[in-house]
Amino acid sequence: MSDLDPRPGARPLANIDLNLLLTLDAVVQHQSVTRAAEHLGVSQPAVSAALGRLRRHFDDQILQRVGNRYRLTPFGADLRRRTRLALTGVERVFDARGTFDSTDTTREFTVITSDYTVALLGGRLTELLTEHAPHARLRWIPSNPELVTRAEHTLTVHDVLLVPHGFITDLPSEIIFHDDWMVITDETRSPGALTSHDLRERPWVLVFHSQTASTPAARQLRMLGIEPTAQVITENFLTTPHLVRGSERIALVPRRLLELPGMLDGLRMHPCPVELSRLGQAMWWHPIFTDEPEHRFLRTLVHRAAVELSHRGTGGAG
Repeated sequence: MSDLDPRPGARPLANIDLNLLLTLDAVVQHQSVTRAAEHLGVSQPAVSAALGRLRRHFDDQILQRVGNRYRLTPFGADLRRRTRLALTGVERVFDARGTFDSTDTTREFTVITSDYTVALLGGRLTELLTEHAPHARLRWIPSNPELVTRAEHTLTVHDVLLVPHGFITDLPSEIIFHDDWMVITDETRSPGALTSHDLRERPWVLVFHSQTASTPAARQLRMLGIEPTAQVITENFLTTPHLVRGSERIALVPRRLLELPGMLDGLRMHPCPVELSRLGQAMWWHPIFTDEPEHRFLRTLVHRAAVELSHRGTGGAG
C-alpha cells in the first residue's frame, strides 16, 4: 500500500470541510450554540446546522442538555482539547513564513511562570526581546495549578511554561537555572540556628498549599515526615517575606529571590536544617513547536537570560 493511501476506515481529508473545525472549536470552548455563533460572527441557525453535520460525522451529540444547562459529552470534552491543538497547528501553518527575521516579527510571545521567575528573568528577557525583535510583544501569565496540571493543552495556546521539574511529564523541557531553598524568619525571633523541631512546631507561610499544588520543597518535607503547619497561604513568592516579617512564622524561599533588593530587610536567612534537593527551574514547551523558528528564537532568549542570571548570581548559581 502506498504511503499516500488513506488508512483503512479513515475519511479522506479532501472530503472534510475544514471550516467545520472553527465551528467545532467555538462550540466546545463556549459550550453554547448561541455564544459560539456570537464568537464566530454568524447566525445561530448556521452554527446549529454545522453542529448537526459534526454530530453525524462523529456519531456523538458533542453538546447535550443536562437540566437547564448544556454540557459536553465525554467525547465532546476530549474534542475540546483536540480541536484547540489542531486549530493552533493550522494557525501556525498559515502564520509561518519561508524565512524568519526577528526584526520584522510582530508576534506576541507568552510565558507562564511564577512571580519569582518574573522577578529574576523578566527584566533581562524583555530587554533581549526589545533588542532582537523590537516589534514583538511579551506577555507574562501567572502560573496556577490548573495551567500546570493541563500543561499539554496549555502549551498548545501559550509558548512556554517555566516551572520546576516534578510537575510536568512527557513534554520537551530544558533546565534553565538552579536555586537553593532557604528558611526565612523575622530577624528578632530566631537568633540561633534553626532545627527540624522548628520546622515541625512553628507556624508557616506556604506558597500554594493543596492536594494538587505545592512547592517542591514542601513536597520534600512531607516525604521526610515533616508536615508544615500552614498559618498563611499565598500564591506569590514575592509576598512571602512580608508575611514572615514581624511574626513567629517561617517560610521556605528560593535563595535568588532573597538576593533581590529589600527582600531580606528585617529578616534572617537560614540554611534548611534538613537536606532538600535544589530547585531546578525548567522551560517546557509543546513538541509541535520544537522546530518552529519563532519558538526556537524565544527559547534561545530565555536560555540566554537564564545563563546571564547564573553568571551574575551568588549562592544558587548553577
